[in-house]
Amino acid sequence: MPKNILSRARNRALTKQHKIAVAGVAALGTAAIALSAVPGNADTVTTGSPAAAAQVAKVATQDATLPNVKGSVTDPAAAQAVKLDAIAAQQKAAAKQRTDAAAKKAAADAAAKKAAQERAAKQSANRSAQRPQMQTVAAKTYANNLDGWIRQSLDIMHSKGIPGSYNGLYRNIMRESSGNPMAINNWDINAINGIPSKGLLQVIQPTFNTYHVPGTSWNIYDPVANITAACNYAAHRYGSMDNVNSAY
Repeated sequence: MPKNILSRARNRALTKQHKIAVAGVAALGTAAIALSAVPGNADTVTTGSPAAAAQVAKVATQDATLPNVKGSVTDPAAAQAVKLDAIAAQQKAAAKQRTDAAAKKAAADAAAKKAAQERAAKQSANRSAQRPQMQTVAAKTYANNLDGWIRQSLDIMHSKGIPGSYNGLYRNIMRESSGNPMAINNWDINAINGIPSKGLLQVIQPTFNTYHVPGTSWNIYDPVANITAACNYAAHRYGSMDNVNSAY
């Protein structure tokens, strides 16, 4: 009997240890199964070892956040590169526009200058063609005698529209002064009145001053001035010196 009692006690003790071992193995198996069943993004583990569950959750969280960190670093750099490329393209386009504008302006200036030169040359040619060829005309000269004085006076008279002929002037000059430009009448009524007749056609000073012809001398004894003024007076009084046949 005692022997049997001891065997039964051992069996009971062994059986108890076996139960504890089996329970431990079962618990570990359950923890492993629970750990493998936890999702990658789970924050907590309800079964199994708490430390292992926390470590698994931490690793899962880090793996989930790494792509976001990489994207947050890469995206601004890429945007900055695109922005710099756009600025460089704008600057290149602006530089090309300035170069093209400068080239166009230079071409326009050159064309305008050429056109101006051509116009100036054409105008100069037109002026040369239109300008009459100047012929040198020798100044007309007159003899310093009665013939020369009459002819010079007639030319002036014709330019002023004063009528008269060579014969009419010569006839009256010879009657009045005999062709002496310094002749003076000191005995007629004019002399008595203090205004004697003077010169080739015996003109008194007031008459000479009134009918003086511009371009001639103001000296009453000047032959051309005396003849021209006297003929101007006769044209107004008688129509022409040719119509005078006596004292006038």
